[in-house]
Amino acid sequence: MKNFAVIGAGFGDEGKGMVISSLCQQHPDALVVRFCGGQQAGHHVMLPNGLDHVFSNFGSGTLQGNPTYWSSHCTIDPIGIINELNVLLSKGIHPILFLNEMCPVTTPYEKYFNQRHEKLTNHGSCGVGVGQTIQRQEDHHSIRVMDLLYPSVLKMKIELLKQYYSDAGFASYTSGIDIPQFLDYCLMLVKDGHIKIIQNRPHYNILIFEGSQGLLLDQNYGFFPHVTRANTGTTNVLKHLGFKSDRAERPDINIYLVTRSYQTRHGNGPMTNQGLGRLWDNPYENQIVGGWQGEFRRSVLDLDLLKYAIHSDWLIKQRKNISLVITCMDYREPFFLTEDGKLLIYAMERDFVIKIEDSLAIKRIFLSRDPFPGLEEFDG
Repeated sequence: MKNFAVIGAGFGDEGKGMVISSLCQQHPDALVVRFCGGQQAGHHVMLPNGLDHVFSNFGSGTLQGNPTYWSSHCTIDPIGIINELNVLLSKGIHPILFLNEMCPVTTPYEKYFNQRHEKLTNHGSCGVGVGQTIQRQEDHHSIRVMDLLYPSVLKMKIELLKQYYSDAGFASYTSGIDIPQFLDYCLMLVKDGHIKIIQNRPHYNILIFEGSQGLLLDQNYGFFPHVTRANTGTTNVLKHLGFKSDRAERPDINIYLVTRSYQTRHGNGPMTNQGLGRLWDNPYENQIVGGWQGEFRRSVLDLDLLKYAIHSDWLIKQRKNISLVITCMDYREPFFLTEDGKLLIYAMERDFVIKIEDSLAIKRIFLSRDPFPGLEEFDG
């Protein structure tokens, strides 16, 4: 079996979707595995033929025809899945989505709760209910994909969930929630032939693990409270492959760590180097302006943050079978970065990349100069 993992090195929006699409182009028989987060992802994939899509509920290899497996570490949104499925079908794409029956299900209650909570705290949220779904599960109000197979069970759990939010002082906000519509979407999900509810991951010889967000948003070593409720590094990948927590074994995983040639961050939370250097506008940028995520910010690349992110993940810091992918290389000239708080300027791309290679001690680097699938290996 061959395993790949694509993981963001920063605060998200690094270009993971393009890297997944590139790997699927090389491995058309691979299964894409979503292993963290849920429907809050927004992975933009563009093909040279003009076809493009932003993936939230399906894997980023879908345009190439690769199926997706949604692992039990991820939340699912029945309304979002059906709506995105219809968009894909309208583009002539017929995806295959395997849902693990133990995936937590986001209801409209969690979406409203997340949005209300974000108004009060400004910690940063996509507003689609992922964090609150995980919190609800921890509070023992469990709704999982398998419950969708039993409508009477699902209705009883929804009634109990309504009381749960009422007890939390949320009753005045639940009156406008359309639960019958939600139940209709759940039924559509169960009946749709493109979606298969299963107990275990189907057998494929090649697995491509698709991360969401980035290492600097990880719930354990990000900058709390501006983090996501997920393990964004290799923790869930290792669990999924059955490796023990004693870390005695070294799994054979080809890891692609992804960063843009500059920093990116959505919404609130710390970000270094703002106001330094010059960043060109990216005509392919597909970030939502406003909304629950807040402002999309960019700044000069910070090698200290990248070194911290690498050191925080047990498997990545070993630097075995690690490749660094630097995207958006065509929107920087000259090239800026900081290390140890000092601004460094490079007129030549080669010198910029060599500096990153040396500082991060990663010897295999790929570059991307446009939004389309395809990676160029840097030869120094």
